[in-house]
Amino acid sequence: MTRSDQLNRFDRQLWNRFIAIAQPYWYPTSGRSSATFLILLALLLMFLAAFLFVVIAIVSLSSQSIFPKIFNNIAPGLAQNITKLINSPGILVIVATLLAPSIVFFIYRGNLIPRWRPWALLSILLLLAFSVSGLNVIISYVARFFQTALAQKDQATYWRFLFVYASVFVVGTPIVVYYNYVREKLGVNWRDWLTNRFLDDYFSDRAYYDISNNSKIDNPDQRITEDIRSFTRTSLDFLLIILGSIIDLIAFTGVLWTISLPLVLVLIFYATFGTVGTILIGKRLIGINFTQLRREADFRYGLVHVRDNAESIAFYRGEDQESVAVKQRFIEVLRNFNILIGWQRNLRFFTTSYNYFVVIVPALVVAPKYFTGEIDFGAITQASFAFSQVLSALSLIVTQFESLSAFAAGVNRLGEFEDAMITNAKERPEGATTIDMTIDSHLALEHVTLETPNYQKILVKDLSLDVEPGEGLLIVGRSGAGKSSLLRAIAGLWNSGTGKLVRPKLEEMLFLPQRPYMILGTLRDQLLYPFASREISESKLREVLVKVNLADLPERVGGFDAQLDWSTVLSLGEQQRLAFARLLLTEPNYAILDEATSALDLRNEAELYEQIRTGKTTFVSVGHRTSLLAFHKKVLELDGAEGWRILSAEEYAAQES
Repeated sequence: MTRSDQLNRFDRQLWNRFIAIAQPYWYPTSGRSSATFLILLALLLMFLAAFLFVVIAIVSLSSQSIFPKIFNNIAPGLAQNITKLINSPGILVIVATLLAPSIVFFIYRGNLIPRWRPWALLSILLLLAFSVSGLNVIISYVARFFQTALAQKDQATYWRFLFVYASVFVVGTPIVVYYNYVREKLGVNWRDWLTNRFLDDYFSDRAYYDISNNSKIDNPDQRITEDIRSFTRTSLDFLLIILGSIIDLIAFTGVLWTISLPLVLVLIFYATFGTVGTILIGKRLIGINFTQLRREADFRYGLVHVRDNAESIAFYRGEDQESVAVKQRFIEVLRNFNILIGWQRNLRFFTTSYNYFVVIVPALVVAPKYFTGEIDFGAITQASFAFSQVLSALSLIVTQFESLSAFAAGVNRLGEFEDAMITNAKERPEGATTIDMTIDSHLALEHVTLETPNYQKILVKDLSLDVEPGEGLLIVGRSGAGKSSLLRAIAGLWNSGTGKLVRPKLEEMLFLPQRPYMILGTLRDQLLYPFASREISESKLREVLVKVNLADLPERVGGFDAQLDWSTVLSLGEQQRLAFARLLLTEPNYAILDEATSALDLRNEAELYEQIRTGKTTFVSVGHRTSLLAFHKKVLELDGAEGWRILSAEEYAAQES
């Protein structure tokens, strides 16, 4: 089965992915906790239903005594039935339904108390959902009575029930408004929690680095922003739709049963026919929606790439090529979107005609009973309303299939993303080995054979060397020989190969790449990165800036608290000097410099190396300039054919002269 086929299915894998993403916000994930979570949710629904029944009973009995005439017209026999239930063994079921969930929630309080806020909001939301459905039932009866009064030209009854109808809307308006507000509030809180959880995983154990090299995981930015936002909102929407459908199914089936039993049977057949037809026609939409999300993200990334490299593109006059590349991505968006709307069209031929017949079917079944005088005129309106409510409940897949398919695509994308973050270890061929790593105070490689991450090429074979404190090492070799790759191995980014790597903790090392990373923040943040929590005085910061020939930088940019786009404000040479300022402020035991002075003149390069050589930092440099030999004691030369040799700086200089 192809990956596309897997994405086209509503199956257990999709459900497991949904639970893995959704559940931790509500209940800790461990062992059989998914079943526990679902049981707790069911118990909460039971408790709220019983609680609402108690409220209705109190209101009904009170209304029966205060407004007996109106109440008997709206809900004939309701108070009497409630009284019978209270005086029968059925009251024990109500009491048990209130007590059992309370006891279970008390037992699991250790896991639920830390998550009291989402459960409280969910309880309020579900209670409001019950109330909205109850209002719909009341409205169906009130509408029936004033429609009948209108047909019979009974003015007194008509105006009385029209007033009741308006009163229901007055009561219902705040309920519906707060229902939507609480839903949005819960969605925002869930998104906040879930986004922070994904971000923690994304930045844990350098997962972001592994994912950047994983061709299966595209556009992590979109998955964290748009996909999570859509996931939380849509999950709540579907929960409420399903709950509302269950309530409507129970409530309005009872209404229909009192009007016409054949109508209930027709309804069940009609809903089954619609559900099966929708699944058969629309199942391809899941995979197409998944592809559409990816195409849209690729198009957006193409535009972001142009923005981030605007100057380089301008220098190369590459506008035409970039325009073609971005437009090609947009063509892919439109091509897949045309496929998507084509399948949506096919599905809508079926669902639209299906929905049109909803108006006709109840009228065909109920009208003969009205003509024979078995029911009143308002019953036709009520039957149509109840029929549409129950049919909507039974036809959930028909009415929501397009949304379900898009939601399933989003769940698959988030599930893939989460799997990639959890499974940080790269996929390795069978029998593949990794370099052993030991933490110590010095830096050494013992019989290290370094391979590319996909194990397709050996870069360096059986390399052994020691870099003792105070002893600088310069790594040289032609382009592609493996110099930067060796630094990646030291940093722990690459570990494909054999042998042993000994190095200090990463907190005791600082890596300076050729193009320094300029963070989003102030000048102070730039200087203190990656240890921004340190307290260093401005006088110390200015002292270091003087050492790297950037003394005028604070005044030029507006002070240490100025926030600018530093990658565009500063030239590459200034960025490299700023990186050296970070090094001087951090004073790590080891510094790894990868062409870190390539944009500087020889004088600035010499001054910067002189600054770090007089400190306690031992440095390993990658570079091509022979001027760097003056600051290193040993040279590691890579020949690009797996071979290497170690020379003293004097020996290498004599060889090059």
